[in-house]
Amino acid sequence: MSKTIFVSNRLPVTVKKEENTLSFHKSIGGLATGLQGYHEKSDSLWVGWTGLPDEVITDLDYQEIESTLKRHYNCVPINLTEAEIDKYYYGFSNNMIWPLFHYFSNLASHDVENWQAYKMVNQKFYNSIKELIEEDDIIWIHDYQLMLLPQMIREKHPKVKIGFFLHIPFPSYEIFRTIVWREELLEGVLGSDLIGFHTYDYVRHFLSSVRRILGCEHHLNTITYNGRYVKADVFPMGIDFNHFAAEYKDSSFKSQFKAIKSSLKDIKMILSIDRLDYTKGIPERIKAYRRFLELYPEFIGKVRLNLIVAPSREAVDSYKELLKEIQILVSEVNGELGTISWQPIFFFFQSFSQEELIAYYRNADVMLVTPLRDGMNLVVKEYIASRIDYEGMVVISETAGAASELGEYIIVNPNDLDEIAAGIKQALDMPVSEKRIINQTMCKRLKRYNVQFWAEDFMYNLSNLVTDPMQLTGQIDLDQNSKLIAESFSDAENRLLLLDYDGTLVGFKSVPEKAKPDKELKDLIQKLVDNRHNTVVIVSGRDHFTLEKFFGDLNVHLIASHGLWIKHPNTDWEMTLALNNDWKATVNHVLEVYADRMPGALIEEKDFSLAFHYRLCEPDLVATKLNEVKDALVSMTQTMTIGLQEGNKVIEMKDLRVNKGYGASVFLKNPKFDFIMSVGDDVTDEDLFDVLNEGSYGIKVGLGNSKANYRVRSWQSVRKLLNNLSSL
Repeated sequence: MSKTIFVSNRLPVTVKKEENTLSFHKSIGGLATGLQGYHEKSDSLWVGWTGLPDEVITDLDYQEIESTLKRHYNCVPINLTEAEIDKYYYGFSNNMIWPLFHYFSNLASHDVENWQAYKMVNQKFYNSIKELIEEDDIIWIHDYQLMLLPQMIREKHPKVKIGFFLHIPFPSYEIFRTIVWREELLEGVLGSDLIGFHTYDYVRHFLSSVRRILGCEHHLNTITYNGRYVKADVFPMGIDFNHFAAEYKDSSFKSQFKAIKSSLKDIKMILSIDRLDYTKGIPERIKAYRRFLELYPEFIGKVRLNLIVAPSREAVDSYKELLKEIQILVSEVNGELGTISWQPIFFFFQSFSQEELIAYYRNADVMLVTPLRDGMNLVVKEYIASRIDYEGMVVISETAGAASELGEYIIVNPNDLDEIAAGIKQALDMPVSEKRIINQTMCKRLKRYNVQFWAEDFMYNLSNLVTDPMQLTGQIDLDQNSKLIAESFSDAENRLLLLDYDGTLVGFKSVPEKAKPDKELKDLIQKLVDNRHNTVVIVSGRDHFTLEKFFGDLNVHLIASHGLWIKHPNTDWEMTLALNNDWKATVNHVLEVYADRMPGALIEEKDFSLAFHYRLCEPDLVATKLNEVKDALVSMTQTMTIGLQEGNKVIEMKDLRVNKGYGASVFLKNPKFDFIMSVGDDVTDEDLFDVLNEGSYGIKVGLGNSKANYRVRSWQSVRKLLNNLSSL
């Protein structure tokens, strides 16, 4: 029976050790609340760090922690040393990923030791859960501390469903590209089947980075990667709406509520709640509040900013400096604008319980949420749900993830002090009737799209994804069913193997000249050729000089230029059709014009064809210009036998009478072959699949429509298949 495994940096249980005594308390809010229903009602496990470093835990402590977490909370603890916490968590996660993903690239530290620790701890997480994973399990991994884990799981457990959710922003390509380990991070996340983000902007940035850095195309938010489909989508996280909208009748809440209300008297409260972090824009918020009082002096003595800042990493130098800056700004505003009977800002540098915060929410006339960059910001949703009288108003920055859902409220630029000041005034002056209409509409939305809905929506989509393209093509997957072809291969007396080169026997390179056959491939081809039952033919779009250089030392048959040239072992090259090059100069001129307009494009001149490679071009530029190139070429050659043929990141102009099927016909007409196998990866190979004899094995490499009846995922799969066949 399948189960669900949740993985996050921290467990939903807080473990503390005081005077050699361990205590366990459920965490509240956010992720823990959202997944609580799944975790408690289903067969699930939650894997994460306890929060205690190894150095303070004895063997007996660990046994108690492991036993208690498993028995009472269905949790599996990960143990981290102080050094690992320092380098993996504080170092790489919070001193590299956190600032850079929040657009503070000047604060990002590209430290190699921190990166090594990040990899090691991700591996440690995998090692702790690998024995727990079964084939039909669903695994949901959370946040930026574990971006490498999905791929680690995928490599060893290819059939499990893996989800990943990023709870912070994903930056634009121009920011993300500056990371030294950008490919590894993207490849790690792409081990998932479903990748969730809070907003569409984050999805767009992620897709752009994947496309530009890894060269992976996407359609309707679905990425084609390593023979799989990976979906990236928007799942805005909600809150436990009923918890914040509940009627609290206990005496402690009532006394807290009354104390806040009586301290205000006739003063309007503007509320700001954040943890100490440079991404929250707290200094800018204080300056904007001062600007508000300067621009609208009629509010002096009539409003108050309750500034609540929860302690966070105050031992770190940059956070110490931030706290000092906040304290100085508060003192300046209170000193310059305050009076004997009125203090503009009440500053609280402390943590409050959720009930205490709800008491503040319900007394606040305006919620001021102006982070410089924020993944979502649930505080603003908590405030809206808490104002059960519907009379509050929100001023929120456009760079908070939640702003994409809160278009009815006052949205401001967090760097524009005058705009924030005007937003505060608008919020205070807004008629109660207008506030109620906005808040009632929003509360209905937040109540429906609560944190439970968020979790269920993600899990439903993950569970129902079809991530294996082989299930959609109707073709036989030889990666999973290689025995089907092995039996026929073993029984055959005379075998014909027609093998494409680029994308089939080797991976694609940035320029064609770099895709040379390695020793492993040469040895593999030699092993196939040494078997007297095998006739091996390399059928390529490469020119015959290149194929000669690559394979001239082996006893193989070569077909070059998509069937134009043919060479049998120990013979000279022969043309299969008499052609001329009268057209090349004109077409080459057109291609040169477009190559100049498309940086990264290159023209490859072959004997009787011209290839226009655009693998190194910017994807967005290709999307804009490529159809223009093709239209120009088709227009000028429509009365000729010359035509356009598309391949992988290349278009080639050649005589359409020549193709791989035509070139291989001399072999296909030979009746002696009782086993025929053709392997190729792109459009040019379809001509060969189309003319294969009945009972032959046409094998498509990768995704895409094909006339082949079999399929493998990659060029690595082809080599594995050929190795298996050569050993029979």
